[in-house]
Amino acid sequence: MTFEELKDKALSLPLKPGVYLMMDKTGTVIYVGKAKALKNRVSQYFHDQASHNEKTRAMVAQIDHFDTIVAGSEFEALVLENSLIKRHKPRYNILLKDDKGYPYIRLSVKERYPQFSIAGRMADDGARYFGPFGGRGDTQSIIDALRNALKLPSCGKKFPRDIGKERPCLNHHMGLCDGYCRKEVPWEQHHQAMGQAIRLLEGKLSEVEKDLSDQMMAAADNLEFEKAAALRDRLKAISLLGKRQKVVAGYLADTDVLGLFRGEVRSGVAVLHFREGELTGRDLELFQTEGESPEEILSAFLVQYYGSRGLLPRQILLPENLEDTADIGRFLSHQAGRKVELVTPQRGAKMDLIRMARENAQEEVRRVTTREERTAKVLTLLAERLELPQPPRRIEAYDISNTGASDIVAAMTVFEDGKPRKGAYRYFKMKGLDGPDDYASMDQTIRRRFQRDRDGDEQFASRPDLLLIDGGDTHAAVARRVLEEFGLSIPVYGMVKDDRHRTRALITPDGREIGIQGVPALFAFIGQIQEETHRSAVGFHHKQHTKSGTGSVLEKIPGIGEIRRKKLLKTFGSVKAIKGADLQDLEEVLPKNAALSVYNYFRTPKEE
Repeated sequence: MTFEELKDKALSLPLKPGVYLMMDKTGTVIYVGKAKALKNRVSQYFHDQASHNEKTRAMVAQIDHFDTIVAGSEFEALVLENSLIKRHKPRYNILLKDDKGYPYIRLSVKERYPQFSIAGRMADDGARYFGPFGGRGDTQSIIDALRNALKLPSCGKKFPRDIGKERPCLNHHMGLCDGYCRKEVPWEQHHQAMGQAIRLLEGKLSEVEKDLSDQMMAAADNLEFEKAAALRDRLKAISLLGKRQKVVAGYLADTDVLGLFRGEVRSGVAVLHFREGELTGRDLELFQTEGESPEEILSAFLVQYYGSRGLLPRQILLPENLEDTADIGRFLSHQAGRKVELVTPQRGAKMDLIRMARENAQEEVRRVTTREERTAKVLTLLAERLELPQPPRRIEAYDISNTGASDIVAAMTVFEDGKPRKGAYRYFKMKGLDGPDDYASMDQTIRRRFQRDRDGDEQFASRPDLLLIDGGDTHAAVARRVLEEFGLSIPVYGMVKDDRHRTRALITPDGREIGIQGVPALFAFIGQIQEETHRSAVGFHHKQHTKSGTGSVLEKIPGIGEIRRKKLLKTFGSVKAIKGADLQDLEEVLPKNAALSVYNYFRTPKEE
C-alpha cells in the first residue's frame, strides 16, 4: 500500500478499542500496539511525522500494510496485545530477552514418580513449570525446602527402578526422607506428597495446611499416634516454610520496587524484591534505547515480566504514573488470582526505594555500555535529526576569532567517529581584509580549505561528511555557497548559542532551527564540538596576537627584516632580552651594522 492508502485506511477505522499489527512487504509483523480508539491511534503514525522519535520514523518507513482487531474493552486489548507480542516478537516492540536466565522449577508429571529439576525456560514437553524465579540459587533453595518439608527424596536413586534394591540411605535414618526406596512404602504416599508440593508451588499454602491438619486429626482418632506425630511435624515444617516466605515461588506477597534508567544506548529496569521488610532479591532487564517514553517502557515491562511469572507480589511500586495503570493492574491481578496493587509514590520511604532501584539500573546500564556504543548512538541520533543518509564519520567545525583589524584567524577542528582528531586540526590567518568581517573570513577559510584539497594537498584530502559553523544561518549560508562553487554537496549547519554560550540548536543555511536540547547526549556532543572549536580559535588568535605584539617592535628597526627578527627572538627569547643585550652579544647573531642598528634603537629616546 502507498503512504496515502495507509493514511486513508487508518482514517476509516472505528473509534473502538483494539489492537493493530503493522507489517512490512514480506508480511512480517514488525509492531503490535493497543489503542483506546483505533482510528485516532493508528492515524497518528501517518500524520505529523516530525514529532515521531527515530524508532517510530524507521518503523513507519517499513510499513507496507496493517491489520486491526477490535476488542470489547481496553483491558481485552491489553491482554490481546500481550498475546500477539509473545507470538510474533515484533522487532519494534520493547521485548524482554527470553534467554535472560530466570529459571523455572520443572516437575516431570508424566512419570509415575515425578521429580523436580531446574529449567532455563518453559518447553512444550508435558511437564509442569513453576516460576520463573530470581536465580538458580534461589530456585534450588525452594526445591530443597520443599523436599525437607515434605520428606521427599533428594538422593540419586531412580523410582520405581531402584525400589527395594538397596537399604535406605542416611537421609531416611536422619528423618529427612520418608524412604520411598523401601518396598513397604506405597506409591500413593509419594503421589500425595507431590500433590502437596504442587499446591505449595501454586501458592495454596492454607489448603495444604488444612489437608495435613485433617489427616493428623483422623490419624489421632484412629489411634495411629506415630502417623499423627509425623503429620504434625510435617505441618509445622510447612507452616514455618510459609512464615519465612521461602517457599515456593519464592516471592509470596509483599512488595516489588521498579527503577528505570534510560541511557544513551541502553535502558534498564531493576526490580527489587522486598519480603517482610527485607530485600531478598534483585532482577535486571536491559534493552536498546530507541526513544521510547518512560511510560511505554514500564507498561511493556510490567506485562511481559510479570505475565510469565508463577506468583506475583501484592504491591508493585512504580517510578512513573501510567495511563493504563488500571488495565495493567487488572491484568496482573487476574494473573495472580488476587489483587495486585500498582502504586506510584511521590515522597517518603517508598520514593527512596524507587531511587535505590533506579541506581541499580543505572549502574548496570553504564557497566555494560561501552564508549564506542555511546558514540555510535550519538552519531546515529545526529543523522536522524539532520536527516542525513548515514551517521557522519568525519565532522569539521569552524570558528573565527579576532580583536580588530589585525590578527584575524580561523580554526578548523576535526571529529572522526565522534572523537577529536587533533592532528587534523588546521588554522588560517586571514589575508587582505581591511577590518573584522566574520562572513568574509568564513568565506576565505572554507575557500582556502577546499582549494588546498583541489590542489592535491594531502593534509586536506579527507573530505568531511558534515560541516558545523560556529554562528547562525548567515555563516552557514556563506559556507554552503563556497561549497556549491566547488561542486560539493556537503551538509552545512550553524551552531546557535543560548544566552549562556551553549549550543542550543543547529540551524540550516535557510534559517530552519533543529533543536537538540531535548536529547541530552546529542546536546552534550554538539556542545563539546562547539567548545573545542572556539577554544582552538581563541588559542590560535592569542598566539598570533602575542607574536605580532613582540614582532611589531622589531619591525620598526632599520635593516631588520623577518629573517633577522626570527633569528633574534630564537636566540634571546624575548624583546626584553634583546633590548638588554650588549653590542658584542648582538654581533654574534647579526652583521655588525644590523647589530649596531638594534643596539642604538633601544638606547635612543623615543618621542611620545
